[in-house]
Amino acid sequence: MRFLLLSLIALTLFSCEDGRTPEQQLQYEIGKIQDYLNEHNLTAQSTASGLHYIITEEGSGTHPSASSTVTVHYVGKLLKNENVFDQTNGTPATFKLSNLIEGWQEGIPLLKREGKATFFIPSVLGYGPYGSGDIPGNATLIFEIELVDF
Repeated sequence: MRFLLLSLIALTLFSCEDGRTPEQQLQYEIGKIQDYLNEHNLTAQSTASGLHYIITEEGSGTHPSASSTVTVHYVGKLLKNENVFDQTNGTPATFKLSNLIEGWQEGIPLLKREGKATFFIPSVLGYGPYGSGDIPGNATLIFEIELVDF
């Protein structure tokens, strides 16, 4: 009985507000990413986790590792309406990759120095069901990123 009660509590806490399980939410958002790509006549690669990405400039040299400190230019937008919620505005930002959202931890190592990409990040790899600041819960994100250095 205790296990059942704990399971129901966990399901309530980790379910999306419209009743989707986390896996259903991920599949829903992947569908929204596919719709966006089709509407904009874009072709993206994807990873097993649901990250979709388009490498727009290859860059050169090696790739950063999960423990790298990276310097980037970026623009972050909501997939839903393409509203910009954050950007570097000409001055690059430096971050320890391991401290960033999972979508960046997975995507940035796909780039080489001076490489550019667009990442389509489901909320499970972003800010989850609760969001953060101007990012609502269960928000699918678009990041245009240039890896300046690492």
